[in-house]
Amino acid sequence: MFKKLALLSCLITPLLSQAQQISSVSQSTADYAVKTYQQDMVQSLKQLIKYNTVAIGGTPSTKNPTHIAFKAELKKQALALGLDFEDHGYVAIVGLGESKERVGIITHGDVQPVNPAKWAKSPFELDLTSQPGKLIGRGTEDDKGPISTALYAMKAIKDNNITLNKRLELYVYMAEESDWQPLKEFIKHNSLPQTNITIDASYPAVIAEKGWGMLKMTFPKNEIISNKPYLSAFTGGLFGSQIPEDAQVAIENANPFIVKHIQQIAAKHPKIKYNYQWQEKQLTITALGKSAHSSEPEDGLNAITHLAELLSFKHWPNSTSGALVNFINDNLGTGLYGEKFGEISYEDDFMGKMTVSPTFLKQLDDGIQLNINIRRPKGKMTGVLELEIRQVLAQWQAKNKVTLLNFESEIEEPFVQDNAPHLDTLLNVFSHYTGIENPQPISIGGGTNSRLFPNAVSFGPSMPNAEYTGHSEHEFITMKQFKLNLQMYTAVMIELAKHKTH
Repeated sequence: MFKKLALLSCLITPLLSQAQQISSVSQSTADYAVKTYQQDMVQSLKQLIKYNTVAIGGTPSTKNPTHIAFKAELKKQALALGLDFEDHGYVAIVGLGESKERVGIITHGDVQPVNPAKWAKSPFELDLTSQPGKLIGRGTEDDKGPISTALYAMKAIKDNNITLNKRLELYVYMAEESDWQPLKEFIKHNSLPQTNITIDASYPAVIAEKGWGMLKMTFPKNEIISNKPYLSAFTGGLFGSQIPEDAQVAIENANPFIVKHIQQIAAKHPKIKYNYQWQEKQLTITALGKSAHSSEPEDGLNAITHLAELLSFKHWPNSTSGALVNFINDNLGTGLYGEKFGEISYEDDFMGKMTVSPTFLKQLDDGIQLNINIRRPKGKMTGVLELEIRQVLAQWQAKNKVTLLNFESEIEEPFVQDNAPHLDTLLNVFSHYTGIENPQPISIGGGTNSRLFPNAVSFGPSMPNAEYTGHSEHEFITMKQFKLNLQMYTAVMIELAKHKTH
Protein backbone atom coordinates (compact mmCIF):
# COMPACT_ATOMS: atom_id res chain seq x y z
CA MET A 1 0.00 0.00 0.00
CA PHE A 2 0.94 3.61 -0.06
CA LYS A 3 0.19 6.66 1.78
CA LYS A 4 0.27 10.20 2.45
CA LEU A 5 0.44 13.79 2.30
CA ALA A 6 1.38 15.97 -0.53
CA LEU A 7 0.52 19.60 -1.04
CA LEU A 8 -3.08 20.62 -0.47
CA SER A 9 -4.02 22.61 -3.50
CA CYS A 10 -6.88 24.13 -5.42
CA LEU A 11 -5.06 23.57 -8.70
CA ILE A 12 -6.81 20.27 -9.32
CA THR A 13 -9.99 20.58 -7.31
CA PRO A 14 -11.94 23.72 -6.42
CA LEU A 15 -12.44 24.55 -2.78
CA LEU A 16 -15.11 22.44 -1.19
CA SER A 17 -18.40 24.20 -0.69
CA GLN A 18 -19.63 24.65 2.84
CA ALA A 19 -19.89 21.21 4.48
CA GLN A 20 -23.33 19.69 4.90
CA GLN A 21 -24.32 17.78 8.01
CA ILE A 22 -24.27 14.02 7.75
CA SER A 23 -27.60 12.30 8.23
CA SER A 24 -28.88 11.43 11.69
CA VAL A 25 -29.01 7.77 10.64
CA SER A 26 -25.33 7.80 9.69
CA GLN A 27 -24.35 9.49 12.91
CA SER A 28 -26.41 7.29 15.23
CA THR A 29 -25.22 4.11 13.52
CA ALA A 30 -21.58 5.19 13.69
CA ASP A 31 -21.99 5.94 17.40
CA TYR A 32 -23.62 2.55 17.89
CA ALA A 33 -20.73 0.83 16.08
CA VAL A 34 -18.11 2.31 18.39
CA LYS A 35 -20.14 1.75 21.53
CA THR A 36 -20.95 -1.85 20.66
CA TYR A 37 -18.11 -3.28 18.63
CA GLN A 38 -14.74 -1.71 19.35
CA GLN A 39 -13.53 -4.70 21.39
CA ASP A 40 -14.97 -7.18 18.88
CA MET A 41 -13.07 -5.30 16.18
CA VAL A 42 -9.84 -5.77 18.16
CA GLN A 43 -10.54 -9.51 18.48
CA SER A 44 -11.18 -9.71 14.74
CA LEU A 45 -7.84 -8.07 14.03
CA LYS A 46 -6.16 -10.37 16.54
CA GLN A 47 -7.28 -13.38 14.51
CA LEU A 48 -6.39 -11.89 11.11
CA ILE A 49 -2.90 -10.84 12.27
CA LYS A 50 -2.01 -14.47 13.04
CA TYR A 51 -1.57 -15.29 9.38
CA ASN A 52 1.77 -14.39 7.79
CA THR A 53 0.30 -13.53 4.41
CA VAL A 54 3.59 -12.48 2.79
CA ALA A 55 3.81 -13.63 -0.82
CA ILE A 56 5.91 -16.74 -1.44
CA GLY A 57 7.95 -16.48 -4.63
CA GLY A 58 6.78 -18.94 -7.25
CA THR A 59 3.63 -19.87 -5.31
CA PRO A 60 0.37 -18.24 -6.39
CA SER A 61 -1.92 -16.98 -3.66
CA THR A 62 -4.46 -19.63 -4.58
CA LYS A 63 -1.90 -22.33 -3.68
CA ASN A 64 -0.43 -20.58 -0.64
CA PRO A 65 -1.64 -22.46 2.49
CA THR A 66 -1.43 -19.36 4.68
CA HIS A 67 -3.43 -17.27 2.23
CA ILE A 68 -6.05 -20.02 2.03
CA ALA A 69 -6.24 -20.19 5.83
CA PHE A 70 -6.52 -16.40 6.07
CA LYS A 71 -9.46 -16.38 3.68
CA ALA A 72 -11.10 -19.18 5.68
CA GLU A 73 -10.82 -17.02 8.82
CA LEU A 74 -12.21 -14.03 6.92
CA LYS A 75 -15.14 -16.14 5.70
CA LYS A 76 -15.76 -17.42 9.22
CA GLN A 77 -15.89 -13.88 10.59
CA ALA A 78 -18.06 -12.56 7.77
CA LEU A 79 -20.66 -15.30 8.06
CA ALA A 80 -20.74 -14.99 11.85
CA LEU A 81 -21.63 -11.31 11.38
CA GLY A 82 -24.46 -12.16 9.00
CA LEU A 83 -22.61 -10.96 5.91
CA ASP A 84 -22.21 -12.93 2.69
CA PHE A 85 -18.87 -14.15 1.34
CA GLU A 86 -17.50 -15.03 -2.10
CA ASP A 87 -14.08 -16.52 -2.81
CA HIS A 88 -12.73 -15.73 -6.28
CA GLY A 89 -9.22 -17.02 -5.67
CA TYR A 90 -7.07 -13.92 -5.44
CA VAL A 91 -10.11 -11.82 -4.51
CA ALA A 92 -12.49 -12.37 -1.59
CA ILE A 93 -15.70 -10.32 -1.38
CA VAL A 94 -17.71 -9.71 1.78
CA GLY A 95 -21.15 -8.27 1.02
CA LEU A 96 -24.23 -6.72 2.59
CA GLY A 97 -27.43 -6.12 0.66
CA GLU A 98 -29.06 -7.22 -2.58
CA SER A 99 -29.19 -4.12 -4.77
CA LYS A 100 -27.73 -4.21 -8.27
CA GLU A 101 -26.08 -0.85 -7.60
CA ARG A 102 -23.04 -1.26 -5.40
CA VAL A 103 -20.45 0.58 -3.31
CA GLY A 104 -17.01 -1.06 -3.21
CA ILE A 105 -14.63 -0.86 -0.25
CA ILE A 106 -11.18 -1.91 -1.49
CA THR A 107 -8.54 -3.49 0.79
CA HIS A 108 -5.89 -6.20 0.70
CA GLY A 109 -5.06 -9.17 2.91
CA ASP A 110 -1.40 -9.72 2.05
CA VAL A 111 1.42 -8.03 3.97
CA GLN A 112 5.07 -7.14 3.53
CA PRO A 113 7.99 -9.15 4.99
CA VAL A 114 9.24 -8.53 8.51
CA ASN A 115 12.38 -8.97 10.58
CA PRO A 116 10.97 -10.64 13.73
CA ALA A 117 14.05 -9.61 15.74
CA LYS A 118 12.89 -5.99 15.47
CA TRP A 119 9.62 -6.58 17.32
CA ALA A 120 8.96 -6.80 21.06
CA LYS A 121 6.59 -9.69 20.38
CA SER A 122 5.90 -11.73 17.28
CA PRO A 123 4.78 -9.41 14.46
CA PHE A 124 1.99 -11.96 13.89
CA GLU A 125 0.64 -11.64 17.41
CA LEU A 126 -1.44 -8.56 18.13
CA ASP A 127 0.59 -6.71 20.77
CA LEU A 128 -1.59 -4.59 23.05
CA THR A 129 0.81 -4.23 25.97
CA SER A 130 4.30 -3.18 24.78
CA GLN A 131 3.10 0.38 24.10
CA PRO A 132 -0.28 0.99 25.77
CA GLY A 133 -2.77 2.63 23.43
CA LYS A 134 -1.18 1.08 20.33
CA LEU A 135 -2.17 -2.09 18.48
CA ILE A 136 1.16 -3.40 17.17
CA GLY A 137 1.64 -6.05 14.49
CA ARG A 138 2.20 -6.58 10.79
CA GLY A 139 -0.93 -5.48 8.99
CA THR A 140 -2.47 -3.39 11.77
CA GLU A 141 -2.41 -0.32 9.54
CA ASP A 142 -1.76 -1.97 6.18
CA ASP A 143 -4.31 -3.51 5.69
CA LYS A 144 -5.82 -5.99 8.15
CA GLY A 145 -6.85 -3.28 10.59
CA PRO A 146 -9.00 -1.61 7.91
CA ILE A 147 -10.52 -5.00 7.03
CA SER A 148 -11.67 -5.55 10.63
CA THR A 149 -13.00 -1.98 10.74
CA ALA A 150 -15.00 -2.45 7.55
CA LEU A 151 -16.48 -5.74 8.78
CA TYR A 152 -17.86 -4.13 11.92
CA ALA A 153 -19.06 -1.03 10.12
CA MET A 154 -21.14 -3.36 7.92
CA LYS A 155 -22.28 -5.30 10.98
CA ALA A 156 -23.49 -2.11 12.69
CA ILE A 157 -25.46 -1.17 9.57
CA LYS A 158 -27.04 -4.63 9.49
CA ASP A 159 -27.90 -4.53 13.20
CA ASN A 160 -29.80 -1.30 12.74
CA ASN A 161 -31.86 -2.68 9.83
CA ILE A 162 -30.92 0.23 7.62
CA THR A 163 -32.33 -0.13 4.13
CA LEU A 164 -29.73 0.89 1.58
CA ASN A 165 -30.18 1.77 -2.07
CA LYS A 166 -26.84 0.15 -2.86
CA ARG A 167 -25.17 -3.10 -1.88
CA LEU A 168 -21.92 -2.82 0.11
CA GLU A 169 -19.01 -5.00 -1.05
CA LEU A 170 -15.68 -5.30 0.75
CA TYR A 171 -12.98 -6.44 -1.69
CA VAL A 172 -9.95 -8.17 -0.14
CA TYR A 173 -7.19 -8.74 -2.69
CA MET A 174 -4.41 -11.16 -1.76
CA ALA A 175 -1.47 -9.87 -3.81
CA GLU A 176 -1.55 -6.06 -3.60
CA GLU A 177 1.98 -5.94 -2.25
CA SER A 178 3.47 -8.18 -4.93
CA ASP A 179 1.47 -8.64 -8.14
CA TRP A 180 -1.48 -6.68 -9.51
CA GLN A 181 -1.93 -8.83 -12.63
CA PRO A 182 -4.40 -11.33 -11.07
CA LEU A 183 -6.57 -8.41 -9.96
CA LYS A 184 -6.49 -6.98 -13.49
CA GLU A 185 -7.60 -10.38 -14.80
CA PHE A 186 -10.40 -10.51 -12.25
CA ILE A 187 -11.58 -7.07 -13.32
CA LYS A 188 -11.67 -8.14 -16.98
CA HIS A 189 -14.19 -10.87 -16.22
CA ASN A 190 -16.29 -9.37 -13.43
CA SER A 191 -18.45 -6.29 -13.12
CA LEU A 192 -17.33 -3.78 -10.50
CA PRO A 193 -19.21 -1.42 -8.18
CA GLN A 194 -19.99 1.95 -9.71
CA THR A 195 -18.70 3.83 -6.65
CA ASN A 196 -15.55 2.81 -4.76
CA ILE A 197 -13.34 3.83 -1.87
CA THR A 198 -9.95 2.38 -1.01
CA ILE A 199 -9.20 2.16 2.71
CA ASP A 200 -5.49 1.66 2.15
CA ALA A 201 -4.03 5.16 2.23
CA SER A 202 -4.73 8.46 3.96
CA TYR A 203 -7.39 10.97 4.91
CA PRO A 204 -9.02 13.33 4.06
CA ALA A 205 -9.34 11.86 0.53
CA VAL A 206 -6.69 10.88 -1.99
CA ILE A 207 -7.25 11.91 -5.61
CA ALA A 208 -3.70 11.52 -6.96
CA GLU A 209 -0.98 8.89 -6.57
CA LYS A 210 2.59 9.00 -7.75
CA GLY A 211 3.74 6.36 -10.18
CA TRP A 212 5.70 3.50 -8.62
CA GLY A 213 9.04 2.53 -10.13
CA MET A 214 11.88 0.11 -9.46
CA LEU A 215 15.38 0.27 -10.94
CA LYS A 216 17.56 -2.82 -10.61
CA MET A 217 21.23 -2.96 -11.52
CA THR A 218 23.82 -5.63 -10.75
CA PHE A 219 27.41 -4.77 -9.86
CA PRO A 220 29.59 -7.63 -11.09
CA LYS A 221 31.46 -9.96 -8.77
CA ASN A 222 35.04 -8.76 -8.54
CA GLU A 223 37.25 -10.13 -5.80
CA ILE A 224 40.35 -8.14 -4.87
CA ILE A 225 43.52 -9.33 -3.17
CA SER A 226 45.47 -6.33 -1.96
CA ASN A 227 47.34 -4.98 1.06
CA LYS A 228 45.64 -1.62 0.53
CA PRO A 229 42.17 -0.72 1.89
CA TYR A 230 39.18 -2.04 -0.06
CA LEU A 231 35.59 -3.09 0.57
CA SER A 232 34.86 -6.80 0.72
CA ALA A 233 31.15 -6.81 1.60
CA PHE A 234 28.13 -4.52 1.63
CA THR A 235 24.65 -5.66 2.65
CA GLY A 236 21.44 -3.85 3.52
CA GLY A 237 17.67 -3.66 3.32
CA LEU A 238 14.88 -6.21 3.60
CA PHE A 239 12.56 -5.63 0.63
CA GLY A 240 12.02 -3.20 -2.21
CA SER A 241 9.37 -0.89 -0.80
CA GLN A 242 10.87 -0.31 2.65
CA ILE A 243 13.40 2.37 3.53
CA PRO A 244 16.20 0.14 4.89
CA GLU A 245 16.82 0.18 8.62
CA ASP A 246 19.98 -1.97 8.53
CA ALA A 247 23.18 -2.04 6.48
CA GLN A 248 26.68 -3.41 6.96
CA VAL A 249 30.05 -2.95 5.26
CA ALA A 250 33.38 -4.72 5.67
CA ILE A 251 36.63 -2.80 5.09
CA GLU A 252 39.81 -4.78 4.56
CA ASN A 253 43.19 -3.35 5.62
CA ALA A 254 41.56 -0.52 7.54
CA ASN A 255 43.98 2.00 9.04
CA PRO A 256 43.87 5.07 11.36
CA PHE A 257 43.47 7.46 8.40
CA ILE A 258 40.26 5.67 7.33
CA VAL A 259 38.91 5.47 10.87
CA LYS A 260 39.47 9.20 11.41
CA HIS A 261 37.48 10.19 8.32
CA ILE A 262 34.69 7.72 9.09
CA GLN A 263 34.28 9.10 12.59
CA GLN A 264 34.19 12.68 11.32
CA ILE A 265 31.37 11.87 8.88
CA ALA A 266 29.47 9.76 11.43
CA ALA A 267 29.39 12.73 13.81
CA LYS A 268 27.29 14.64 11.27
CA HIS A 269 24.44 12.11 11.53
CA PRO A 270 23.83 11.45 15.24
CA LYS A 271 20.43 9.83 14.61
CA ILE A 272 22.11 6.93 12.78
CA LYS A 273 23.63 4.41 15.16
CA TYR A 274 26.92 2.84 14.08
CA ASN A 275 28.64 -0.20 15.52
CA TYR A 276 32.32 -0.92 14.83
CA GLN A 277 33.95 -4.34 15.09
CA TRP A 278 37.59 -5.21 14.42
CA GLN A 279 38.94 -8.59 13.41
CA GLU A 280 42.65 -8.23 12.72
CA LYS A 281 42.79 -5.71 9.83
CA GLN A 282 39.12 -5.99 8.90
CA LEU A 283 36.75 -3.31 10.16
CA THR A 284 33.03 -4.13 9.99
CA ILE A 285 30.60 -1.23 10.39
CA THR A 286 26.90 -1.78 11.00
CA ALA A 287 24.42 1.06 10.55
CA LEU A 288 21.02 1.22 12.23
CA GLY A 289 18.59 3.73 10.72
CA LYS A 290 14.80 3.75 10.75
CA SER A 291 12.53 1.82 8.41
CA ALA A 292 9.59 3.48 6.68
CA HIS A 293 7.36 3.02 3.66
CA SER A 294 9.47 3.83 0.60
CA SER A 295 6.78 6.21 -0.62
CA GLU A 296 7.59 8.37 2.41
CA PRO A 297 11.38 8.31 2.67
CA GLU A 298 11.33 11.43 4.81
CA ASP A 299 9.81 9.35 7.62
CA GLY A 300 12.81 7.00 7.69
CA LEU A 301 16.59 7.06 8.00
CA ASN A 302 18.16 5.15 5.11
CA ALA A 303 20.90 2.91 6.52
CA ILE A 304 22.27 2.07 3.06
CA THR A 305 22.87 5.64 1.91
CA HIS A 306 24.16 6.85 5.26
CA LEU A 307 26.60 3.96 5.56
CA ALA A 308 27.84 4.63 2.04
CA GLU A 309 28.34 8.28 2.97
CA LEU A 310 30.65 7.22 5.80
CA LEU A 311 32.95 6.01 3.05
CA SER A 312 32.56 9.01 0.74
CA PHE A 313 35.94 10.56 1.65
CA LYS A 314 37.68 8.43 -1.01
CA HIS A 315 37.04 6.59 -4.26
CA TRP A 316 37.25 2.87 -3.52
CA PRO A 317 38.85 0.16 -5.67
CA ASN A 318 36.31 -1.56 -7.92
CA SER A 319 35.56 -4.64 -5.88
CA THR A 320 31.87 -5.50 -6.06
CA SER A 321 31.11 -3.58 -2.88
CA GLY A 322 33.54 -0.79 -3.70
CA ALA A 323 31.94 -0.08 -7.06
CA LEU A 324 28.50 -0.16 -5.44
CA VAL A 325 29.47 2.33 -2.73
CA ASN A 326 31.09 4.61 -5.29
CA PHE A 327 27.91 4.56 -7.38
CA ILE A 328 25.68 5.39 -4.41
CA ASN A 329 27.90 8.28 -3.33
CA ASP A 330 28.29 9.62 -6.88
CA ASN A 331 24.62 9.46 -7.91
CA LEU A 332 22.40 9.22 -4.85
CA GLY A 333 23.99 10.46 -1.65
CA THR A 334 21.67 10.83 1.32
CA GLY A 335 19.20 13.02 -0.56
CA LEU A 336 15.65 11.87 -1.17
CA TYR A 337 14.78 13.40 -4.53
CA GLY A 338 17.38 12.27 -7.04
CA GLU A 339 19.18 15.61 -7.16
CA LYS A 340 22.55 13.94 -7.89
CA PHE A 341 21.13 11.46 -10.41
CA GLY A 342 21.67 13.41 -13.61
CA GLU A 343 18.60 15.33 -14.74
CA ILE A 344 15.91 13.03 -13.35
CA SER A 345 14.80 15.21 -10.44
CA TYR A 346 11.52 17.09 -10.96
CA GLU A 347 8.30 18.00 -9.16
CA ASP A 348 4.64 18.84 -9.66
CA ASP A 349 2.88 21.67 -7.84
CA PHE A 350 0.16 19.35 -6.48
CA MET A 351 1.85 15.93 -6.33
CA GLY A 352 5.20 17.14 -5.02
CA LYS A 353 8.71 15.90 -5.80
CA MET A 354 9.79 12.58 -7.22
CA THR A 355 11.53 10.48 -4.56
CA VAL A 356 14.50 8.22 -5.29
CA SER A 357 15.51 5.71 -2.61
CA PRO A 358 17.90 2.74 -2.57
CA THR A 359 15.95 0.11 -0.63
CA PHE A 360 17.53 -3.32 -0.93
CA LEU A 361 20.90 -4.89 -1.76
CA LYS A 362 20.30 -8.38 -3.10
CA GLN A 363 23.30 -10.66 -2.78
CA LEU A 364 23.71 -12.76 -5.96
CA ASP A 365 26.22 -15.41 -7.01
CA ASP A 366 27.59 -13.08 -9.68
CA GLY A 367 27.42 -9.78 -7.80
CA ILE A 368 25.18 -7.42 -5.84
CA GLN A 369 21.89 -6.14 -7.18
CA LEU A 370 21.01 -2.59 -6.14
CA ASN A 371 17.26 -1.89 -5.99
CA ILE A 372 16.21 1.75 -6.22
CA ASN A 373 12.55 2.62 -5.57
CA ILE A 374 11.17 5.75 -7.23
CA ARG A 375 7.82 7.50 -6.81
CA ARG A 376 7.13 9.91 -9.66
CA PRO A 377 4.56 12.71 -10.01
CA LYS A 378 3.04 13.85 -13.26
CA GLY A 379 5.05 16.32 -15.31
CA LYS A 380 7.61 14.23 -17.19
CA MET A 381 7.13 11.62 -19.91
CA THR A 382 8.13 8.09 -19.01
CA GLY A 383 10.39 7.78 -22.04
CA VAL A 384 12.27 10.94 -21.10
CA LEU A 385 12.77 9.74 -17.54
CA GLU A 386 14.03 6.35 -18.70
CA LEU A 387 16.47 8.02 -21.13
CA GLU A 388 17.83 10.29 -18.39
CA ILE A 389 18.38 7.29 -16.11
CA ARG A 390 20.21 5.31 -18.78
CA GLN A 391 22.42 8.28 -19.59
CA VAL A 392 23.58 8.47 -15.98
CA LEU A 393 24.35 4.76 -15.93
CA ALA A 394 26.24 4.87 -19.22
CA GLN A 395 28.33 7.87 -18.22
CA TRP A 396 29.14 6.48 -14.79
CA GLN A 397 30.18 3.07 -16.17
CA ALA A 398 32.44 4.64 -18.77
CA LYS A 399 34.07 7.00 -16.26
CA ASN A 400 34.59 4.32 -13.59
CA LYS A 401 35.45 1.39 -15.89
CA VAL A 402 32.66 -0.74 -14.43
CA THR A 403 30.30 -2.77 -16.58
CA LEU A 404 26.97 -3.51 -14.90
CA LEU A 405 25.81 -7.07 -15.54
CA ASN A 406 22.28 -5.94 -16.26
CA PHE A 407 19.81 -3.14 -15.76
CA GLU A 408 16.05 -3.47 -15.40
CA SER A 409 13.49 -0.73 -14.97
CA GLU A 410 9.77 -0.78 -14.29
CA ILE A 411 8.20 2.67 -14.17
CA GLU A 412 4.46 3.15 -13.81
CA GLU A 413 2.38 6.18 -14.67
CA PRO A 414 1.10 8.63 -12.06
CA PHE A 415 -2.63 8.48 -11.37
CA VAL A 416 -5.06 11.38 -10.97
CA GLN A 417 -8.77 10.98 -10.20
CA ASP A 418 -10.30 14.15 -11.62
CA ASN A 419 -14.04 13.89 -11.14
CA ALA A 420 -15.04 11.40 -8.45
CA PRO A 421 -18.73 12.14 -7.78
CA HIS A 422 -18.54 11.12 -4.11
CA LEU A 423 -15.52 13.25 -3.16
CA ASP A 424 -17.59 15.85 -1.33
CA THR A 425 -19.25 13.11 0.74
CA LEU A 426 -15.88 11.76 1.90
CA LEU A 427 -14.56 15.19 2.80
CA ASN A 428 -17.79 16.02 4.60
CA VAL A 429 -17.66 12.88 6.77
CA PHE A 430 -14.00 13.50 7.55
CA SER A 431 -14.69 17.09 8.57
CA HIS A 432 -17.66 16.08 10.72
CA TYR A 433 -15.70 13.56 12.79
CA THR A 434 -12.37 15.36 13.04
CA GLY A 435 -13.52 18.95 13.39
CA ILE A 436 -11.11 19.96 10.62
CA GLU A 437 -12.82 22.65 8.58
CA ASN A 438 -12.74 22.78 4.80
CA PRO A 439 -10.50 19.71 4.27
CA GLN A 440 -9.00 19.37 0.81
CA PRO A 441 -8.08 16.30 -1.23
CA ILE A 442 -4.44 15.28 -1.30
CA SER A 443 -1.85 13.43 -3.34
CA ILE A 444 0.15 10.50 -1.99
CA GLY A 445 3.53 9.08 -2.87
CA GLY A 446 2.56 5.63 -3.96
CA GLY A 447 -0.02 3.40 -5.58
CA THR A 448 -3.15 1.73 -4.28
CA ASN A 449 -5.66 -0.38 -6.14
CA SER A 450 -7.85 2.73 -6.47
CA ARG A 451 -6.61 3.27 -9.99
CA LEU A 452 -8.13 -0.06 -11.10
CA PHE A 453 -11.67 0.58 -9.82
CA PRO A 454 -14.26 3.01 -11.24
CA ASN A 455 -14.44 6.41 -9.53
CA ALA A 456 -12.26 5.19 -6.66
CA VAL A 457 -10.89 7.58 -4.04
CA SER A 458 -8.75 6.53 -1.08
CA PHE A 459 -10.22 7.32 2.34
CA GLY A 460 -7.92 6.58 5.29
CA PRO A 461 -7.00 4.79 7.48
CA SER A 462 -4.12 7.16 8.32
CA MET A 463 -4.52 10.74 9.45
CA PRO A 464 -2.81 13.59 7.58
CA ASN A 465 0.53 14.69 9.05
CA ALA A 466 0.78 11.48 11.09
CA GLU A 467 3.66 9.09 10.49
CA TYR A 468 2.59 6.12 8.42
CA THR A 469 3.96 2.87 9.86
CA GLY A 470 2.95 0.30 7.24
CA HIS A 471 5.96 -1.49 5.69
CA SER A 472 8.07 -0.48 8.72
CA GLU A 473 9.44 -2.63 11.52
CA HIS A 474 7.25 -0.77 14.03
CA GLU A 475 3.82 -0.99 12.40
CA PHE A 476 0.87 -0.07 14.60
CA ILE A 477 -2.45 1.69 14.74
CA THR A 478 -3.59 3.56 17.84
CA MET A 479 -6.78 2.48 19.55
CA LYS A 480 -8.00 6.06 19.22
CA GLN A 481 -7.55 5.96 15.45
CA PHE A 482 -9.04 2.47 15.21
CA LYS A 483 -12.24 3.75 16.85
CA LEU A 484 -12.31 6.92 14.75
CA ASN A 485 -11.95 4.85 11.58
CA LEU A 486 -14.92 2.72 12.65
CA GLN A 487 -17.05 5.84 13.07
CA MET A 488 -16.04 7.34 9.75
CA TYR A 489 -16.29 4.11 7.74
CA THR A 490 -19.73 3.32 9.15
CA ALA A 491 -20.98 6.81 8.35
CA VAL A 492 -19.45 6.97 4.90
CA MET A 493 -20.86 3.57 3.89
CA ILE A 494 -24.35 4.76 4.76
CA GLU A 495 -23.87 8.14 3.07
CA LEU A 496 -22.57 6.53 -0.13
CA ALA A 497 -25.22 3.82 -0.19
CA LYS A 498 -27.91 6.48 0.29
CA HIS A 499 -30.09 5.07 3.04
CA LYS A 500 -33.83 5.37 2.74
CA THR A 501 -35.76 7.19 5.43
CA HIS A 502 -39.10 5.76 6.49
